[in-house]
Amino acid sequence: MHPSTHRTTTTRPPGRLVVLALSVLLVLGLAVPAAALPTAGEDLPVDDGDGQPLDESHGMESIGAEEAALAPEYPTTDDPRVGLPGGPGNTAGEASLNMQRLASMPLAPGASTNSDLAFFERDGRRYAVSGNYNGFNLYDVTDPAAPVHTTSVICPGSQNDVSVHGNLLFMSVESTGGKIDCTSGGATAANRFRGIRIWDISDLTTPVQLPGVQTCRGSHTHTIVTKPGVEDTLWIYVSMTSSVRAATELAGCSSASSLVDPNTSNFSITVIEVPLAAPETAAIVNRNARIMSTCGDNSCEADHANGSLNGLAFPNPQPNYPEGSGREPGGQNASQTSACHDITAYPAIGLAAGACQGDGLLLDITDPPNPRRIANVRDFNFAYWHSATFNNDGTKVIFTDEWGGGSGARCRATDPLSWGANAIFDIVQTPDGPTMEWRSYFKLPMVQTAQENCVAHNGSLVPVPGRDIMVQAWYQGGTTVFDFTDSANPVEIAYFDRGPVDPTRLLTGGFWSSYWWNGTIVGNEIARGVDTFALTPSAALTQLELDAARQVVTSTTNVQHQQPIVWPTSYLTVRAWHAAADRAGVLAANTSANVKKFVDRAEAATSPASRNNAAAQLRAVSNQVSGDSSQEVGLRNALLALADVVAR
Repeated sequence: MHPSTHRTTTTRPPGRLVVLALSVLLVLGLAVPAAALPTAGEDLPVDDGDGQPLDESHGMESIGAEEAALAPEYPTTDDPRVGLPGGPGNTAGEASLNMQRLASMPLAPGASTNSDLAFFERDGRRYAVSGNYNGFNLYDVTDPAAPVHTTSVICPGSQNDVSVHGNLLFMSVESTGGKIDCTSGGATAANRFRGIRIWDISDLTTPVQLPGVQTCRGSHTHTIVTKPGVEDTLWIYVSMTSSVRAATELAGCSSASSLVDPNTSNFSITVIEVPLAAPETAAIVNRNARIMSTCGDNSCEADHANGSLNGLAFPNPQPNYPEGSGREPGGQNASQTSACHDITAYPAIGLAAGACQGDGLLLDITDPPNPRRIANVRDFNFAYWHSATFNNDGTKVIFTDEWGGGSGARCRATDPLSWGANAIFDIVQTPDGPTMEWRSYFKLPMVQTAQENCVAHNGSLVPVPGRDIMVQAWYQGGTTVFDFTDSANPVEIAYFDRGPVDPTRLLTGGFWSSYWWNGTIVGNEIARGVDTFALTPSAALTQLELDAARQVVTSTTNVQHQQPIVWPTSYLTVRAWHAAADRAGVLAANTSANVKKFVDRAEAATSPASRNNAAAQLRAVSNQVSGDSSQEVGLRNALLALADVVAR
């Protein structure tokens, strides 16, 4: 911890629990019986009722890897998060660093196992969509200190991960118990729904289900993909980790060996096309996009008998890393790459990153219906490649390892810091195309108990100019914020954590997703509900930098559909870029002093003549910022943009 960083630690919950009178409308279905899906804090079932194991039906892949005998680093016990007293809701102890809990909403009526989040604005109000295994809930988070639960939709079918585009809400359904009409119990081949549900949310009080798209393996997660310049269509990449339906239930499905059937539903993702003017006509345009094949796309399907579809097979356990490599121990047992768990698309740069069980993939998505693998990486410490996040420049990608599947305690004193962690890769351009080069790992640096499921999970960028910062959920490990601007040396700069849901046994809980949106961090807590947070200033992240980040406002955010972060032209933006350049040590002292002097002078200029003179000085000082680091390029561009505004 930086010596001047402020730390606040509490061992019993002092924060206020905001409980509001709710006007909640339950639509399109009935409340699910307690036995149908796991309730908050309940032990998860071992299968989905049809004999499919937990890793396929509930999104918490149980890898069962053995602990390493030796590793270079282990978590510390010298941390305020260690030993917090447990309890349900906000009765547990809390610890925080540079992060303030603003409000807590209890698990919504009828909800079970909160999952992913999406965000949108409507009529001047801001809304968070909270998915859960029984449906989804809408929260008005316009005032993050007093969120209001506005609408519930009961529609069982885990995981019910959500995304939003305009008046449409998309939801992933993988459970074999999901039904077309959203009722519970008695699912059959005739009434089952597994795939992408589509909701019309024009009326936020009464969402209406449109005809969705059934898929062969349901939808564990999904990713909205757009194409720059195309406004009338979007695509959905469907990641599927569950069992294959019988062809008698859904035509075109096949669980046959990839050596026998080129149309097997394994070793692929599915691509859906959604005409935005007629979303009810959404349909599959590429049932089996072969991004795991030897050629990286569908062009080698005809060679399936020679193993072309299973192009990323590898032996288990994986090799150990050599002593002194900085990556030891390795030797992890990993899932074979037959499906993707999650894909993050970044259409502005034409790339997606696929976290695909045993591999991290880099995809060319310039032709959205036909994604193509252009690079892949493997890590001998990873058990299950879970999710991915690009930095804003598209020069780095973080992959997460969900070792233990999310239901296991993987932040214990005996767990290596390179297992169940993030791996940070630089995206390096070569004559043969982009490659990914490992730089470091980041894992929660402190010990959690054997009663707390804990591993790397879902997060997003915090939009600070000139810095790569991510907020991330770690289940019962809490929420952390870390800086990976130096991809070889990531550092934690803020956190929030509670004690275990139950201090006597391992019950599933904690943050599934923690995302920054329009100045607020929203956390979807599996067992406790929805929390909102504000980052507080510190030496690690100053008030200036936080104010600059809060300038970035988006009308819609789906974290797996990354959008370029664009800061407005302002003195605040320039000063934040300047601070980042000084923090990185890339400016000479006299250049830094000149930047400050001429920016201050420009802000004080009032007459047309003085403003024109100030604009010329800003352009001149931008020429002194001549390096090619990302901070210098950003500062130079911000100075030039400001000069154009000042001169008007």
